[in-house]
Amino acid sequence: MTTLISAEQHWTLWAILFGAAAFGLWAERTRLGSRVSGAVLTILVTFVLSNARVIPVSAPAYDVVWDYFLPLAIPLLLFRADLRRIVREAGPTLFAFAAAAVGTVIGTLIAFRIVPLGEEGWKLAGIFCATYVGGSMNFGAVANSLELQSGDLLAASIAADNLMMTLYFLVLFALPSLGFLRRAFVRRDEIENAPEAGSGDGHAWRIRDLSLMGICFALALAAGLCAAGYGLASVLGYPSAGILVVTALTVTLATLAPRRLEAVSGAENIGTLFMQIFFAVIGATANIAAVLRSGTVLLLFAGIILSVHLITILGLGKLMRLDLREIIIASNANMGGPTTAAAMAASRGWNSLVLPAILCGTLGYAIATFVGDSLARHVLR
Repeated sequence: MTTLISAEQHWTLWAILFGAAAFGLWAERTRLGSRVSGAVLTILVTFVLSNARVIPVSAPAYDVVWDYFLPLAIPLLLFRADLRRIVREAGPTLFAFAAAAVGTVIGTLIAFRIVPLGEEGWKLAGIFCATYVGGSMNFGAVANSLELQSGDLLAASIAADNLMMTLYFLVLFALPSLGFLRRAFVRRDEIENAPEAGSGDGHAWRIRDLSLMGICFALALAAGLCAAGYGLASVLGYPSAGILVVTALTVTLATLAPRRLEAVSGAENIGTLFMQIFFAVIGATANIAAVLRSGTVLLLFAGIILSVHLITILGLGKLMRLDLREIIIASNANMGGPTTAAAMAASRGWNSLVLPAILCGTLGYAIATFVGDSLARHVLR
């Protein structure tokens, strides 16, 4: 198919990919963009350009993003995944987070049996499970590990995921106002009476100070971890598991040397940028007919997972005598990661839950790739 910009016009395509990523990050600060998410807006830009035949659906530049940008983003976003600190400081929210993860796995199993997803269904199920245990970072990681690079399916999946996530977040915000539900759970006054968490608590959703040395060190360390992870996976005879080994190595290093890795400036920002460019590639490789054809089924699939997730976490939370607000923040950490969970806790004045939100969200990043990949390969395949 002939396009205005050919696959060989590398610099032009890179300009478009970075431009779409920048637009998504900027638009996310607007009222409408904050509801839709920057990832969706970035996908939409390249999706329109691709289907209008301005840019190609496949190009060497896209392969570079899949092969290098996405793997680099994983360790960059996991430098703060100190498992000992998470277990020590997350408190009851950690139990709620575990219950929520169980609900996601159960929901995925049920949805997979009910909704037909075709030959690649087991891969899609693993991806949805991962993104609903950890977040969008794990979506890309599991797509990489399961070698699902079909732009049509991924674009439809992301569209369905983000639409259902938006609706689900509205449900989460509404839950505390339901009197019957609020009365059904214990209530700990210290959640609202705690002093507001300061910058020393390490808000992962705030932009940290950048330094040239910090950026260079972050990229060098991330590249080294990717080299070690993919090299080890190849030696063991499982090259497709490279991203899993990279994740394991990064989490291990973050747990053994937390102070050193937390001091690296810019890692999260660079990782977020790489993920945004990855979303631009997803939009560019999508076909509108395939997205429309698959979207409805995937919406149903995601809806079943989220419904079972919510029912499970409320039921187990009641049995474990957890505060409803702890349950809500834990569920948010599962779905959106540390950023949305911490932002929700801060905006509702649940000051003592800001740090647990960050810690649980980071834990989700660390484990969700393994959960989704294992479920897909060993249970659903």
